Amino acid sequence: MESFDKFKIWVLCICLVSELGYGFYLPGSYPHKYGVGDYLNVKVNSLTSIDTELPYSYYSLPFCKPEEGVKDSAENLGELLMGDRIENSPYRFKMYTNETEVFLCQTKPLSADEFKLLKERIDEMYQVNLILDNLPAIRYTKKENYFLRWTGYPVGIKVQDAYYVFNHLKFTVLVHKFEETNVARVMGTGDGSEVISTVGNEGSDAPGYMVVGFEVVPCSFQHTPDSLKNLKMYNKLPSPIKCDPTSVSMAIKENEPVSFTYEVNFVESDIKWPSRWDAYLKMEGRDLARYDELDKEAQAQMNEELSGWKLVVGDVFRAPSNPGLLCAMVGDGVQILGMAVVTIMFAALGFMSPASRGTLITGMLFFYMILGVAAGYVSVRLWRTIFCGDHKGWVGVAWKAACFFPGLSFLILTVLNFLLWGSHSTGAIPFSLFVVLILLWFCISVPLTLIGGYLGAKAPHIEYPVRTNQIPREIPAQKYPSWLLVLGAGTLPFGTLFIELFFIMSSLWMGRVYYVFGFLLIVMILLVVVCAEVSLVLTYMHLCVEDWKWWWKSFFASGSVAIYIFLYSINYLIFDLKSLSGPVSATLYLGYSLFMVLAIMFATGTVGFLSSFWFVHYLFSSVKFD
Repeated sequence: MESFDKFKIWVLCICLVSELGYGFYLPGSYPHKYGVGDYLNVKVNSLTSIDTELPYSYYSLPFCKPEEGVKDSAENLGELLMGDRIENSPYRFKMYTNETEVFLCQTKPLSADEFKLLKERIDEMYQVNLILDNLPAIRYTKKENYFLRWTGYPVGIKVQDAYYVFNHLKFTVLVHKFEETNVARVMGTGDGSEVISTVGNEGSDAPGYMVVGFEVVPCSFQHTPDSLKNLKMYNKLPSPIKCDPTSVSMAIKENEPVSFTYEVNFVESDIKWPSRWDAYLKMEGRDLARYDELDKEAQAQMNEELSGWKLVVGDVFRAPSNPGLLCAMVGDGVQILGMAVVTIMFAALGFMSPASRGTLITGMLFFYMILGVAAGYVSVRLWRTIFCGDHKGWVGVAWKAACFFPGLSFLILTVLNFLLWGSHSTGAIPFSLFVVLILLWFCISVPLTLIGGYLGAKAPHIEYPVRTNQIPREIPAQKYPSWLLVLGAGTLPFGTLFIELFFIMSSLWMGRVYYVFGFLLIVMILLVVVCAEVSLVLTYMHLCVEDWKWWWKSFFASGSVAIYIFLYSINYLIFDLKSLSGPVSATLYLGYSLFMVLAIMFATGTVGFLSSFWFVHYLFSSVKFD
């Protein structure tokens, strides 16, 4: 079985490119038609909790298992990295056939370990996530005259000192009549990938239906032993079940079994296929007017004429300290920024919708690897520019660009993965997949980066407009530390995105669906513009006070926004994820946040450096010196 799992991962790796071409999903484009009486199979995803952020397999708890055994659903690389484990379930419906009092199973008497584990999962607020026709089960709760939407339902609830499990589920499937008469193909990670006919058999007027909604109401119901005698899976119980979500009665106890039942009701809805995700995408409390305007006092202070920059003409292009590291970081920043822009553009166009689980992560990995060519090209060409066209050392620079950021990423992810392995969480990346990721790095990303480095070595270097003196000019004493201004410069780029950060963090850690990729693209464009402006202004200010060491400062002037994003992440942990339990969960959160801010620092720092380099080159090219 283990070798088969490894084989599946290798197949996923090989299909990475083809998946992007054939696994995309345009919302509303590929409806699946079901005839009356056709079977609808419900799938289960990992158990999740915003209290711990550690996903676990659905069948890690004593739930009913399907008669044919537990089988993994089709997964892609992104789903595996996100911790999703989609499997089949015993819940089975027939299209447009209402059923009540359906018996599922009665578990064995709960062992001491199972009883303890169930109590822990209830205390940690774990949610059960079900999927029907690629739609997650949604639950509505009423609070103060308005409805709240939740995906999934809780494993159980604690009332005083007793623990109750939700063992009866009331499903509502919203359906809409199929209106097309052509052939549709279901793609992505949906429930089928075959070509399906939207036309019934000739001579048959039987209607077809599409699933446009999937709702669940969990109940805790105590069954009497007599009502369960001689029942098999999918048999009808002899006594009615009253599903009351406001009361609980099925208390779990050690050495006692738990019985599971369900009912399903089909409702014809006016919701059409392109709109079936609207219920998941609506977000309360969003107010775009809360975006603050940028503080322009820093620019206002630069209105007066300053000319100290002319005095550093012989030193402004002097090679910086650690030039190889700077070149590698700029190359990696180009790679990360390009990946982000292309991925968000594809997502904004609808190619990476919430319905295609894992496609976003898979696309990011694919674009990141391909853009290794850009990383190698930029880093090596910058290296040759710094040293006035010298080819020596370009291979080492290309290797640094290929290994620096990925190496940091693998170090962080390895430490976090050990924590997940120790917690037996499905969020842990399997060792075989870890090997595949390393092979993707060294067999695809690194060679492409070296190819880009070779192209950069062959390309002409950028010639400086002025000559550099042999003896460095002394930098006058400053009234304030220059690095203090550099670190403070990150507040302006942070101001362009800190509101949007809340929704991104909520999507990552609170299980909400993020879908406003078009708006995110606009925010990213604004971020790039502001980073370029801030770094350019700071570079000019340093040159005006005769500080010619602008290379690293221009990088960190805009890259320092990562510090404020990390501080915001800590603030989010304290005030929004205050229910997060245990040091392991907090460590995982901070570890993933550190990984995120490192990528942001490389990308924004690169924008600031390249804009400053262009500005300095243009400034000293446009003025004639004696």
